[in-house]
Amino acid sequence: MNDLLSLDASAQLNALGSGRVSAADLLEAVVARHQAVHPALNAVVATDLERARRHAGAIDERRAAGDHLGVLAGLPMTIKDTFDVEFMPASSGVKGLLGRSCKDAVVVARARAEGAVVWGKTNVPVMAGDWQSYNGLHGVTRNPWDLARTPGGSSGGAAAALAASVTALEIGSDIGGSLRVPAAFSGVFSHKPTWGLVSQRGHVPPRPGTVSERDLNVVGPMARSARDLRLLLSVLEEGPLQAKAPPAELKGLRIGLWLDEPDFPLDPQVRTVVEAFAKALASLGCEVEAIRPVDGPALLAAYRRLLAPLIAQDLPPAALSKMERARSWAKLASRAGRGGDWANQVLSYTASHAEWLEADEARARFAQHLRGVFERHDLIIAPVAPVTAFPHDHGPFGQRRLALSDGRSIDYGSMLNWISMATACGLPVTTYPAGPAADGLPVGVQLIGPRGGDAKVLSIAQAVEEALGGFMPPPAKVARTA
Repeated sequence: MNDLLSLDASAQLNALGSGRVSAADLLEAVVARHQAVHPALNAVVATDLERARRHAGAIDERRAAGDHLGVLAGLPMTIKDTFDVEFMPASSGVKGLLGRSCKDAVVVARARAEGAVVWGKTNVPVMAGDWQSYNGLHGVTRNPWDLARTPGGSSGGAAAALAASVTALEIGSDIGGSLRVPAAFSGVFSHKPTWGLVSQRGHVPPRPGTVSERDLNVVGPMARSARDLRLLLSVLEEGPLQAKAPPAELKGLRIGLWLDEPDFPLDPQVRTVVEAFAKALASLGCEVEAIRPVDGPALLAAYRRLLAPLIAQDLPPAALSKMERARSWAKLASRAGRGGDWANQVLSYTASHAEWLEADEARARFAQHLRGVFERHDLIIAPVAPVTAFPHDHGPFGQRRLALSDGRSIDYGSMLNWISMATACGLPVTTYPAGPAADGLPVGVQLIGPRGGDAKVLSIAQAVEEALGGFMPPPAKVARTA
């Protein structure tokens, strides 16, 4: 059964359809796997096994009767704990969000409608606001490649569960790299869709019951293969994606390699992996050239201005009031020529409407420029993060630093750099596990496509995976007690 759990979702679904395994038995196998690794990983932090077992049994009965079943029929799934699941409301790491009644988030309902057996929730940082997944309610989630390191955030529990074969499919979200960073740090696949392609209804944050689609944020699939990303996105999206379309033709594909950007630090060992990945694509017949698609620092500044009010909206009133007082002090200090760096750091969290409009115009201009870039290139390749998975650090944000392999250290906020372009401009990104760095940890690359080009990006990712390979299981023995 462990061999079956190591397969991707598509292969597990084939086993279900052929009768090799029942939905009930597959569910029990993944639950047993969860129980074995949970002391070490703490990836799945809530379960609803009684209802899941009833659902799995009902699917087995329908399959035996010859009924028409959905494309995910009988597949056990976990869900990131920022999505409402009936009887398992999203906690987002906050105790006060538990105990409320809720309906399934739109994407959860769509997965269930296709027969997915939802049995557990995966851990996140508080209000999905970190690249580490820990909170006072559920504790710390660890990376199966190295238990001393983060699996990423905010979809960190999801990524750890995927890498450790606890689940074969997950639904994550991304506003600041929350799909891409965990996939990169844990060695799995994810897809950040074009903004607006997948409903956010039922995602927390924003506050429960919000009906508007939050700016910048997206909801998308996580998996251990590109074909699984295509399958799940076809279930989640608003329109048809053609999940069964053939992989793309790689020969002649025009690829822009984005590796050099002023003020965007990059660990040399990460750079080496991305460069090797680009060379491998060139050996397959792709036309690869170095590009600078945008003025990175200028776009990052606009993105931070757009992101800041969204973060502020999720803060408790007391924390927001404190930050507003700090904002007033920072403006005065900046005018007086004192504390300018600190002032900019504080001001990055909030913005007036006029400042937001200015940033919105800036991103519109960047998006217009990128349309021209994608007329010359089918795809842009870039790093996901400046580093590989880093050690757990739960100190104050402003005091955190990221260590590079050459002895330098960089600001924690540098995690926003490479992901900013696709987020600000609403572009689709498939995160691809490009291979291990010199430290043995996974490195993910962004395969970035034009707005609305999700099907194309995913078909390219599948073709690359078939040519070069993809997911590799972590070598660590995660079943031991941490």
